[in-house]
Amino acid sequence: MPIESIRIRGARQHNLRDADVDIPRHTLTVITGLSGSGKSSLAFDTIYAEGQRRYVESLSAYARQFLDRLEPPDVDSIEGLSPAISIEQKSSTRSPRSTVGTVTEIYDYLRLLFSSIGTPRCPGCRRPISQQSPDQIVRNLRRLPQGERVMILAPIVRGRKGEFTAQLAALSRSGYVRARIDGALHNLDEPLELNRRKNHTIEVVVDRLLIKKGIERRLESSVEKAVKLGRGVVQIAVVGGDEQLYSQNMACIDCGINLPTIEPRTFSFNSVYGACPACSGLGVRFDFDPGRILPDPSQSVLNGGLSLNEDLEQEVGRHLGKIARHFRTDLDVSFESLPPKVRHAVFHGVRDKRKKLDGILDVLNRRYADTAEERLTEYMATNPCRDCNGARLRAESLAVTVAERNIAEIASLPIRKGLEFFGTLKLNERETAIGGRVVREIIERLEFLCAVGLDYLSLSRPANTLSGGESQRIRLATQIGSRLRGVLYVLDEPSIGLHHRDNARLLETLERLRDLGNTVIVVEHDEDTIRRADYVVDLGPGAGSNGGRVVATGTPEDVAASAESLTGKYLSGRRAIPTPAVRRKASRKAIRIKGGSANNLRNVDVTFPIGVMTVVTGVSGSGKSTLVNDILYRALARKLYRAIEEPGAHREIRGIEHIDKVIEIDQSPIGRTPRSNPATYTGLFSPIRDLYAMMPESRARGYKAGRFSFNVKGGRCEACRGDGLRKIEMSFLPDVYVPCEVCRGKRYNSETLSIRYRGLSISDLLNSTVEEALPVLGNIPQVEGKLRTLRDVGLGYVQLGQPATTLSGGEAQRIKLARELSRRATGRTLYILDEPTTGLHFDDVGKLLGVLGQLTELGNTVIIIEHHMDVIKTADWVVDLGPEGGDRGGRVVAVGTPEEVARTEGSHTGNALAAVLDTSPGPKQGNIS
Repeated sequence: MPIESIRIRGARQHNLRDADVDIPRHTLTVITGLSGSGKSSLAFDTIYAEGQRRYVESLSAYARQFLDRLEPPDVDSIEGLSPAISIEQKSSTRSPRSTVGTVTEIYDYLRLLFSSIGTPRCPGCRRPISQQSPDQIVRNLRRLPQGERVMILAPIVRGRKGEFTAQLAALSRSGYVRARIDGALHNLDEPLELNRRKNHTIEVVVDRLLIKKGIERRLESSVEKAVKLGRGVVQIAVVGGDEQLYSQNMACIDCGINLPTIEPRTFSFNSVYGACPACSGLGVRFDFDPGRILPDPSQSVLNGGLSLNEDLEQEVGRHLGKIARHFRTDLDVSFESLPPKVRHAVFHGVRDKRKKLDGILDVLNRRYADTAEERLTEYMATNPCRDCNGARLRAESLAVTVAERNIAEIASLPIRKGLEFFGTLKLNERETAIGGRVVREIIERLEFLCAVGLDYLSLSRPANTLSGGESQRIRLATQIGSRLRGVLYVLDEPSIGLHHRDNARLLETLERLRDLGNTVIVVEHDEDTIRRADYVVDLGPGAGSNGGRVVATGTPEDVAASAESLTGKYLSGRRAIPTPAVRRKASRKAIRIKGGSANNLRNVDVTFPIGVMTVVTGVSGSGKSTLVNDILYRALARKLYRAIEEPGAHREIRGIEHIDKVIEIDQSPIGRTPRSNPATYTGLFSPIRDLYAMMPESRARGYKAGRFSFNVKGGRCEACRGDGLRKIEMSFLPDVYVPCEVCRGKRYNSETLSIRYRGLSISDLLNSTVEEALPVLGNIPQVEGKLRTLRDVGLGYVQLGQPATTLSGGEAQRIKLARELSRRATGRTLYILDEPTTGLHFDDVGKLLGVLGQLTELGNTVIIIEHHMDVIKTADWVVDLGPEGGDRGGRVVAVGTPEEVARTEGSHTGNALAAVLDTSPGPKQGNIS
């Protein structure tokens, strides 16, 4: 009898309370509940962890030592599990070398296609490359000036690993005397030890000769030997001069340009054989930026205008003095008042036949080349590589074309247009036989990316610039392409960053994954996803210690009918986030962006009213983050704080005088190590340590506040250095983390733990949740306000000492929001939030909107990038971008109150708003001029 469900009994991982649940197999199941109710603990830390562990344990001990493994979860039993795959919200990679194309492996197919059917062209004249015979090679050599000394080399190994000792010995027995190995000449009769794990280039010296009359026959004989030995390739090295690679297969006789054999690695920007030599395949160069060296052009370069440190300024000053004398001018005046040729010379120096003077950039480049001082990088910025124009590849690779396009041009197309290109690609009979299957594979993978709403991305888009939601949907598309069956997929909020319009496409993709015969479990708060699910598991009833129980299970209708389920109350309409009866009126004061044109923005003019809550919305890729984060925030930060990050392209920004502070609250981690936690980040830890230092027993022993820090010697447990855990390496088994046997996980030594406040040691207090700590510390104003704010943003379940590495992006963002809320507001602050509803239940969204409303009531301005309909409908002002993503976006589609946007034709946001709003005339206000 087939197993029909995954049976979990006695799950106690983290805050789960002996949870028992049955999840039907081969269904789309949504696990939902309040933030902190135990959803991730059940889905990832219990079900996925056990599924992965059982699969890995079936492998050999040798294979297991190379794999990451999870600890067995705290659960009595789990039955009916399949091999598990997790698709989480983590960014794919931080490496600038990884792109959408490499992550999805589509770029690998592109490299194979170009190496098999691409037309090689000359990088200089763009003509198709022709073959060169040995006679033609000799003719070119005879054109060299008389008296030139040349080496004729036969490349036998080019950038390969391996054992070449026997090959070199055979060459020596054949009469060859020397070889150039990795650029250095060696005698073949010498003992050579080559590391077989490193790439090597070996070129045999066939002949060394002097170009002169009567040398023709020897030249012909040597070239023929080299061509034969090098399998059609010969390297000619002019002693003390240039080197030239000749090939029987690919060479442009007119330009004298030769190409090596075309292989897949020829088109890899991660290989020396394909990468642009100027930028090493990154597409950008890290250069010194004059704008960072002289932030204010109204200042003098000799009188405090430069942002350099003292020793650099002195060195630069000596060279600037020479430039001033050369032009007979005074550099003590403002930089912008200097003549253009002097301004150019200040940074780039003087280069003429009579004199060479160094400018600021020459000095800094020389210092950086000599010392690679890290502090110099603060004066540098990334700019597109001038040699490859951001294409990442060398000119020879970019000269190969398919249908008159090179590989970089195809990779830079939006995926939608790339699909059109390959769909209409015409191949002849030979090309179809070689590359037909490759083209079909590319088309199939591009279709999967379009199916999950990523048609606006390009294959060349760096993976480290993708949002968590985009990265997750890319991995989801890859899994659909794998066509695996009988697998358990566990996903973490795949709807994040997705506009309401695209939700249906995502859900169809999840259903396709289910219909292949897989079980799909999704941790999700999105209402559409819950309603489309086959089965719903609702956890709660509260968060943290008040959660961890199964409140309701069944179909969406079953959960909606449950009297105990908070999710069910929102699904049934018994509870809802209300639409405001009166919206805040936008004053004439506003921040106005003129001519925003960064990335895909189309020269847009956008107005953000002061003193109201504005939501910027639009489909994925429409330009929201570019407008708000890249242009508005960076421009304001540069103006208000002299920040060095360059804002996105725009003409001007007006109205900055209406604000005195700008704060960006994003989802980046609050710390990179487990030692960082909510208490340290929000500033709670210092007054808590001061509190314990004021205890009578602390004073009697002479304990200061530092005694109660687990980061320094004195009060911490030295056995675990304040970590609370000890790592035990287990060879081919997973590393085991066990509580420190000395402090038993408390982080402090016994003397420190003996100091108590209201019966709690400092370790007990750090292990308390925000909700539990409030009554204990409620009489300390400095602490009480911050704790209350953390609770108000829906984080009452978070422990004060919870490691930052265990917090989600949404939790990190709300901790940052709580820290800003606990500070004294000026009433003229601009707050910028990027999708703050990430990871929030309906009820938590309501709490968050209440907090943001308080901020706005104090006169501050709040700008939110968001797709959540409840946030959009409660906004005072909406800016809708689109109409689509990528090259079809970047325009302002609608501006106004939510009611006005709901009545705007052609607005996808308006269509969704119309379904949740009463679009009859409601709170209105005219457009701000």
